[in-house]
Amino acid sequence: MPKASDTSSVQKVCRILRALSVPEALRLADVAAATGLNKATVLRLLESLADEGFVDRDEDSKRYRLGEHAMLMGLASQGRDHLRDRARPWLMRLATLCGDTVLLSARSGAEAVCLDREVGNYPIRANYLEIGSRRPLGVGAGSLALLAWLPDGEVDALLAESVPRIVARYPRIDEALLRAKVAESRNRGFAVLLDVVVERMGGIAMPILGTDGRPVGALSIAALNERIVDRLDMLVAALREAAEALSPNPVAQTAQRPALARALGRGAMETME
Repeated sequence: MPKASDTSSVQKVCRILRALSVPEALRLADVAAATGLNKATVLRLLESLADEGFVDRDEDSKRYRLGEHAMLMGLASQGRDHLRDRARPWLMRLATLCGDTVLLSARSGAEAVCLDREVGNYPIRANYLEIGSRRPLGVGAGSLALLAWLPDGEVDALLAESVPRIVARYPRIDEALLRAKVAESRNRGFAVLLDVVVERMGGIAMPILGTDGRPVGALSIAALNERIVDRLDMLVAALREAAEALSPNPVAQTAQRPALARALGRGAMETME
């Protein structure tokens, strides 16, 4: 084990969190012994971690255990892996059906991260996302679906944080467009972006809603604009079937059907507006 003086602060924090990943709460001396760090350093880092919610300290026993935030991060990771495993057959099925690239995304703070993708056999690819790549929420159809189904207050806060960065990087996007697309997506029950991120290319997406009605993920199809518009009904129906199968909240997921029916009844060409 490297000497404590040679170890970065991040490595020290990681050692402490690993040491606390046991069923029983630990004393300061136990954490110091498990990490090889001196007690003063361990105490300072434990106090900082407690302030951020990653460590809990029992004032009576003076023992430490992992806090709520640390446990939530672990649960979020497990949930994503589970979602990715469950979604893999659907990605393959959708890619075979439509011939285009199908993506699974999830929220990570103010960004959407690509968890998985399946490339179809159509020769012209309209997707530039790799697994693990990130975009600000609202940039791309899947990312837009993750944003649009959040409460209004969260949407406002996220846009306030992200819009300057989005505008600087994506010249076709501004705050007015994002807000209009959020409202449009909620009204239709699915998200569509055409000619926004990349010229002549677009995407269509459906949120996967969790038990609380919030999006836990999004399924999207990236394709040339005309391949989305010409097959809108079919793509929406296929995405809806997959999202309903993957959602742990079928009531909330199927509640979108009236909006979908109204949107499809207005015709595909409205999507081009």
